[in-house]
Parts: sequence; C-alpha cells; structure tokens
Amino acid sequence: APPPSLVFPLWPATPPGGEGRAPRGAPGAANPARNIDTPMLALYRPADPDVSALIIFPGGGYVNLSLTNEGSNPALRFNTERVTTFILSYRLPAEGWANPQNVPLQDAQRAIRLVRARAAEFRIDPRRVGIVGYSAGGHLAASLATRHGEVTYAPVDAADSQSAKPSFAGLIYPVITMTEPFTHRGSTTALLGATPTDAARAARSNELLVTADTAPCFIVHGMPDAVVPVENAILMMQALRAAKVPVE
Repeated sequence: APPPSLVFPLWPATPPGGEGRAPRGAPGAANPARNIDTPMLALYRPADPDVSALIIFPGGGYVNLSLTNEGSNPALRFNTERVTTFILSYRLPAEGWANPQNVPLQDAQRAIRLVRARAAEFRIDPRRVGIVGYSAGGHLAASLATRHGEVTYAPVDAADSQSAKPSFAGLIYPVITMTEPFTHRGSTTALLGATPTDAARAARSNELLVTADTAPCFIVHGMPDAVVPVENAILMMQALRAAKVPVE
C-alpha cells in the first residue's frame, strides 16, 4: 500500500495513564502491530475529496492491530469514494497503561476530536466525520457510538472541546457484548482481565449502553462467523431499534 499523506500523534505529550510507564520497543511488523507507545492517526487523502471523513479502527482482539486488511485496505478503498480517511493506531490495554479498560476509548474520543479540530486543515466538514471498526475495532467503534459523552480523560488542549459523537458508526463483524455466551473471550480478557466481574462486563457491553443519543449505525456480520458470534450484531441491532436510533 502507498504510505499515508501524514502521520501525527494523538496526544501532545504522554498519553493518559502513561506516566512512569516504560516504552515497549518498536511496534514490530506493520501487520499486526503491537507495542503502541504513541497512538497515531495516519491520513489518506483521496485524489478528488468531498468533505466527508472516516476514522478506521482496526481489529486484533485488543492485543494487536490488523493495520493492512482492517486499516490501509479500507482507507484506500474509501478514498476511491472521495472520502478522506484516517487509520487510528490505538493503544492496547495490556501494554502497561493505567486504567487499561479505558485506554482504547480515550484514544478514540481524542481521535475524532482532533480530526474535527483540524477540519479546516484537512478540508473536511466536522459534521461529516464517521467511524468504522472491525472485530475488536468494532467494539471500540460501538463504544464511541454509545459512550462518546463519557469523560474518560482530563482535557489536554482546545481540541478536547469538540464533540466525540461520530456522525455514524460502521460496525463490521463487531464484538459488541462482553457477557456470556456470545462474547469474544479473547477481546474480553484483553480489555477487562482474566476474571472480570459481571458489573465490569456489563459496563463494556455496548448493547446495554444504547440510548437515544447513540450514533446511527451500519452493521455487517457473517452468519457463520466462527470467531465473533453473529449474535453480537443482532443484540446491537435490537438495542438500536428499541431506542429508535437509525440502524441498517
């Protein structure tokens, strides 16, 4: 894949919860990536952009990031539709951060605020910034769709005055629930630890967090998915319909 037009860090200094943390070394192979010491956004500009933007959350079970098949490939594909795309390399919870269960959502909230704050520079409409996430990245996208208003970090600069609510969320074979029997156990363990309480599971189960203020969602899931059960998508669809939030 061609390189991005621009790669820039999310945070002006140490990310939240990184104080005193030792760096873990190079991110390793480009796909999948681990050791995310510095969360970044990679910008891909289309040849003939409209004013829409899409932030892409790769999957990887919250233990790595699939930056090619769930990152640069969709970024370039959406560029052909004139969409300006950004790939978020978000921090992974088990890599030494404080409050690990909040780390990915901190980065997701910061990413959309930063894109909106720099909308003029990127030549996009801040009212047309959507997100799309795959697998565990779908859990992160659903978390931002449902929990965009939650305070997960102290503001660091003016960008944090922007709304973190996405214009819409694409949830692609998403992990939605952290409760049995339909959760993806690897993602749940990576985010919440080996023995999460029922309360901790419920607090990260997006089907339980949908309100009328949840972002509109587009969901894709294969019926025979042997990794993330299709019930994840069905639970989210039912919750969105019950709350009268647009869902396709």
